[in-house]
Amino acid sequence: MALLTVNDVSLGYDGRAIAEHLSFTVEKGDYLCIVGENGSGKTTLMKTLLNLKKPLAGEIITGDDLKPGEIGYLPQQTEVQRDFPASVMEVVLSGCLSRMGNRVFYSREEKQLAVENMKRMGILDRADQCYRELSGGQQQRVLLARALCATQKVLLLDEPVAGLDPKVTADMYRLIQSLNKEGITIIMVSHDVAAALQYAKHILHVGNRVFFGTREEYSSSKLGRLFLEQEGGEA
Repeated sequence: MALLTVNDVSLGYDGRAIAEHLSFTVEKGDYLCIVGENGSGKTTLMKTLLNLKKPLAGEIITGDDLKPGEIGYLPQQTEVQRDFPASVMEVVLSGCLSRMGNRVFYSREEKQLAVENMKRMGILDRADQCYRELSGGQQQRVLLARALCATQKVLLLDEPVAGLDPKVTADMYRLIQSLNKEGITIIMVSHDVAAALQYAKHILHVGNRVFFGTREEYSSSKLGRLFLEQEGGEA
């Protein structure tokens, strides 16, 4: 059974649909990139997959014993979040909150998990540094470590390279690809269609027209070619 199955889902607010008739599957180990015009419902879809919003219609089925608390999430950052006055260790550890139940303190195992994920992201030497003192790329690594404390199954990434310079962007894409090669399923919203076609296995295009298929099928489709032209990318 697929990790996630989305059947004829419609998304929106206050009963008004902004995306309709979305159907796609995400298999274990997949790398799905969600693209589309601004305001087409990409971030709303992410929140719906996280069970933070209910779909207006349709259903989302989870498989492989996937629970809502086992999905790691890296949201788009606001300026207020970038200025968060906590240490790197505190931010990373907060990824364990969903498993704590009524406990007040983190366990030894959770602290060790945070250390391992900071090592994995190359930021262990920043553990005691204040999060708001870090560069944008370092902050994204902290948030990835935080998301990895919540899951070893699925990561949902909403524009993870927004606002980063080209070198840091390339490093972040390589880092995400390496996590995927380790077996973690990636679902990423991106405005960078050229990068999506380089790294993703499947593409979901949401908007006035909907497409779901492999990156090769998307790049050769009329919708994919048109969108690439609009974005100034190349297949």
